[in-house]
Amino acid sequence: MSCGGRAQALTDLFTSKQSDVADRPLADRMRPASLDEFAGQVHLLEEGKPLRRAIEHGRAHSMIFWGPPGTGKTTLGRLIAASTDSHFIALSAVMAGVKDIRAAVAEARQYLDMHQRGTLLFLDDVHRFNKSQQDAFLPFVEDGTLTFIGATTENPSFELNNALLSRARVYVLRMLEPADLRHVLDRALADLDHGPGAGISADEAALDLIVAAADGDARRALNFLELAADLAAEGRIDEAVAKEVVSGGRRRFDKQGEYFYDQISALHKSVRGSDPDASLYWLMRMLDGGCDPQYVARRMIRVASEDIGNADPRALQLTLNAWEVLERLGSPEGELALAQAVVYLACAAKSNAVYKAAKAAARDAVEHGSLEVPMHLRNAPTRLMKELGYGDGYRYAHDETDGVAVGESYFPEDMPAAKYYHPVARGLEIRIKEKLEDIERRARERNEQEAK
Repeated sequence: MSCGGRAQALTDLFTSKQSDVADRPLADRMRPASLDEFAGQVHLLEEGKPLRRAIEHGRAHSMIFWGPPGTGKTTLGRLIAASTDSHFIALSAVMAGVKDIRAAVAEARQYLDMHQRGTLLFLDDVHRFNKSQQDAFLPFVEDGTLTFIGATTENPSFELNNALLSRARVYVLRMLEPADLRHVLDRALADLDHGPGAGISADEAALDLIVAAADGDARRALNFLELAADLAAEGRIDEAVAKEVVSGGRRRFDKQGEYFYDQISALHKSVRGSDPDASLYWLMRMLDGGCDPQYVARRMIRVASEDIGNADPRALQLTLNAWEVLERLGSPEGELALAQAVVYLACAAKSNAVYKAAKAAARDAVEHGSLEVPMHLRNAPTRLMKELGYGDGYRYAHDETDGVAVGESYFPEDMPAAKYYHPVARGLEIRIKEKLEDIERRARERNEQEAK
């Protein structure tokens, strides 16, 4: 493709009649028309990188852009279409279905026949397509009818078919740095044709507020700037205007997406690592982002059982108490109880012994199947059951020394006795470990005496 052809394609994709400009949102008007105008993603687009070479030399391949909102996924798709002189079809998986895919295929074939141009299908939110919908366009990617670019905010390895993943290269886009966002805002203010308006300016403090509130999202930053320009007195966006525009804005937190699970994971691992300060940070970060406090409470109860367990049984009770306080007081008053609980969990003695024991026992339950309950452990509420030997030989622990029937077997007869629970030498489990070791010692002594 010639340089002139690519330039014309760029014009087709990124420009419109002047009369149409004002009707489009600022974020759309300021969409970069070249790599030189693109902000961020240096790890993908600096000189010599494969993606940059593909764009500059007009070589497209099927790919998936994975990253947060407002990081340039759609813009990159359009740049690639322009650089390859491809017919560009954009669909949203939220609205489109198999019928729309078939229509896109028919359109692609028509363009190929009439114009000898390939078609690039850009599918936004591709993770929202189910398996059958994803499979619908795979044959046309394989036979070259379409070059496919998918955009997703979700982890592709969780949301996309292996067949689709194997045919597309995944590029990870990162949230924009503050300097990148500032570049985006400065470019918009300097653009008299497509920017927020001639004569619009902004104070440094105002721009800093917008950058902070945008949270790595260029589209969000431009939306804030556009709103601020509408409110600015005499064309000047000051700090007061910026505060009004960004007030109530939430930090990045998709309640069902990648960031949701990343932040939950960070909270869990901070507690497990006994860092109360980091635990508090992630807790408040999630609450600030709009996470349901009830969900956080439930997750903290899991942490209390999984990572603390019997090293400090009070952790579970305190967390349950925090949940109850939250239910009684609601937010934000009840959130302080969550903060109290998360600090306690982080500072508590740690043990995953119960967690590991439960998983090991679950594996044995599956492996050994439905083994019969030993006769001596069976209940005998009727005469017939007693006559059949139910309960025969059972030793009532309370009647034994120290309330322990030393040497008694409680496992199925066809299953060897297993040891799942290994208390750690921390917190209350120190005492539990001592007691269990004493019971084991007495059992060995009993067995040795019976063997004589």
